[in-house]
Amino acid sequence: QVQLVESGGGSVQAGGSLTLSCAASGSIFGINTMAWHRQAPGKQRELVARITNSVSTVYADSVKGRFTISTNNAKNTVYLEMDSLKSEDTAVYYCYANIKTTYWGVYWGQGSQVTVSS
Repeated sequence: QVQLVESGGGSVQAGGSLTLSCAASGSIFGINTMAWHRQAPGKQRELVARITNSVSTVYADSVKGRFTISTNNAKNTVYLEMDSLKSEDTAVYYCYANIKTTYWGVYWGQGSQVTVSS
């Protein structure tokens, strides 16, 4: 059984910073992709940032230059460092991972609320 446990959400004023963490645990034999998605009220869930094989990164245009995704492979953990936060970044943030146990499968974290006040 694999679990993704998120931490680090909260409230911050516009212009501030937050860092989200997501740790994968269980019978893990490999992870090739980890990512962060977000869902604001009344909107569809959208990709924020993705990292593949700990090297290749993709960012949504709206967060380029402000957010940084990284991993700690020894800890099976993905981070999202968020700087220069804006009110439009307010959303529930979900981590995602493509993990090999007996076979490859997709797993999601429980969600972390990020609220940015202007």
